[in-house]
Amino acid sequence: MRKKLYLFAPACLAALSFCTLSAARAQDGGKPRADAPRPQAAKADEKALAVVARAVETLGGSAYLGVRTMVSQGYFTQFRDGVGGLPASFRDYMVYPDRERTEFKGAGVRTVQVNTGETGWIFEGQKKQLTDVTPDQAADFRTAMRTSVDNILRGWWRAEGASLTYVGRREAGLARRNEVVRLSYPDGFETEFEFDAREGLPSKVVYKRLNAEGETVEEEDRYAQFIAIGAVRVPFVIDHYRAGVQSSRVNYDKVEFNQPVPDSLFAKPADVKSIKF
Repeated sequence: MRKKLYLFAPACLAALSFCTLSAARAQDGGKPRADAPRPQAAKADEKALAVVARAVETLGGSAYLGVRTMVSQGYFTQFRDGVGGLPASFRDYMVYPDRERTEFKGAGVRTVQVNTGETGWIFEGQKKQLTDVTPDQAADFRTAMRTSVDNILRGWWRAEGASLTYVGRREAGLARRNEVVRLSYPDGFETEFEFDAREGLPSKVVYKRLNAEGETVEEEDRYAQFIAIGAVRVPFVIDHYRAGVQSSRVNYDKVEFNQPVPDSLFAKPADVKSIKF
């Protein structure tokens, strides 16, 4: 449920912009260096933990926490000045906590982006180019992980020594309020998560980041159309807003959990001729 494909949109591949699992860390199986600084201990207040626990139960409880892979498909639409463009179809493979492959097709565009913790690669069909993700692109993925609903509900934030606090209730429309909790990281990054006060469902994620001009801009994800896939509830629509203006929409039409996802999908191909999707 951390889908923030606007970071991985075809039009953004040259300069990625959208959304996170260094909060879950790269799973390299190696031992930490002896001189590596220890992360500070995570902290959480009881009221914030209660909001999170309620959301987990609302989404499926143990069934939600038991999800290890997510394979999905649907359409990604970019917006300019509030007007939607032509949708691009996508197929996405997610292996928790931090491996993801997203394939885009549409309007002559064929792209693949793979992230595996701090590393990854990108294939751009129009250029017939295969490259490693840059440090900035890896940082974008890290932000995406930090601001994902899965991050807060599955507790991945604890590995980074973040603090979870209860903010209070916030207006969310006519006669509606959201419970708000905040994740604060040792490096100063903060994300606020809003959950519907009536049902406990995720409603909104709000955070700030620098844009291409170096200005601090508020980013926001809004979740809608929750559908039950077995015992797990999933938002089939995720709208992204930048500085209060809608910039993209992810609309799923199929979601599957705990399907086999081969490691080969994440391995960098030897050349562009080897890429299949």
